[in-house]
Amino acid sequence: MSDIILSFRGREIRAAEVAFLRQLIADHPDLSRCALSVRVCQAWNWTQPNGQLRDQICRSLMLRLHREGHIELPAPRIKAVNNAIRHRHVRSESTVDTTPIEGPLQALLPLEIRLVRRAEGEDLFAQLLRDHHYLGYSRPVGEHLKYLVLAGSRPVACLGWSSAPLKLDLRDRFVGAPKEAYRHHLHSIAYNSRYLILPWVRVPHLASHLLARVARRIARDWQDLYGHPVVLLESFVDTERFAGTCYKAANWRCVGRSEGRGTKSKSGARTSIKELWVYPVARDFRAKLLAP
Repeated sequence: MSDIILSFRGREIRAAEVAFLRQLIADHPDLSRCALSVRVCQAWNWTQPNGQLRDQICRSLMLRLHREGHIELPAPRIKAVNNAIRHRHVRSESTVDTTPIEGPLQALLPLEIRLVRRAEGEDLFAQLLRDHHYLGYSRPVGEHLKYLVLAGSRPVACLGWSSAPLKLDLRDRFVGAPKEAYRHHLHSIAYNSRYLILPWVRVPHLASHLLARVARRIARDWQDLYGHPVVLLESFVDTERFAGTCYKAANWRCVGRSEGRGTKSKSGARTSIKELWVYPVARDFRAKLLAP
């Protein structure tokens, strides 16, 4: 009979792990929840690909076990901040010039593609998505990159990339293996979570041009920041709003449509149908994803 208590972020938690947590808490009654999560990560060798401890994920796991009655955590020492509200807050920059930008792509060149994660331009990036993207802006968690595209001093586009969704049947079929076969390499997939060409910019072929340029540099940028490259890019396209033309023009491939149930829906409510588009950054991406 299986002794699995729960599965959390790809890790099976068994009775032995729960017993370890109970003993650790009992042996160190003066440690905070944060300090306990560090001890757990060190004991379990639970690290990110860049070697940093997964202590935030560990705290979430322990909190879930606490709420379900498997362990008893010490009382929190600091009042928790509502991150959902804090992450929605976006500081506004100075007024953005919305004078129309029109004409051929060649006339707009050269374009600067600037990485703005924790750098100058990050607030403007967030403001533009908040004001002009139909999904708005939410601060990404985990590994992510933010690109702000400038024509001279004027912003023309924003591209946000984040960690890939954990479960995606369409991706499993494209890779040719169940998610369990490459879950340990999921960090090698980057998800295009936001793409915005500003509404006053009407330049044919700009969107596909930027996708192609970012695809050529994103593996190196990811390596520089997180200590590992990405081998596959993916993005969902809402078919009720877009046709995926720019992805097709940039040599991305549509590998299927969702069933409209949504990954977070618990009520069974229907959502818009979305297409999954993918772009291999490495020719041997399957071998790298399926490597032991």
